[in-house]
Amino acid sequence: MNKEAFPKTRTGERAWFPKKRIGYGWGPPVTWQGWAVFTGYLVLSILGAVFLSEPPGHLPFFLLYFIPLTLVFIYICWKKGEKQDS
Repeated sequence: MNKEAFPKTRTGERAWFPKKRIGYGWGPPVTWQGWAVFTGYLVLSILGAVFLSEPPGHLPFFLLYFIPLTLVFIYICWKKGEKQDS
């Protein structure tokens, strides 16, 4: 597969995450960088759930951890993902 066949970001670089064929958002990663970011997000989410959600009184701490983590992940997908159709 040649490089022109790969999805591109807004800046013309190779996208780490292709856009979904149906709906809005991005699909599974297509580069090692995308897989590294996705795996890091998954591991950090699980660690946060294990250490910050028990006992139930710690739920606010988990949310203060998980929401910014998710926003950073979405920003990376937006920045390094294939441009969405308007």
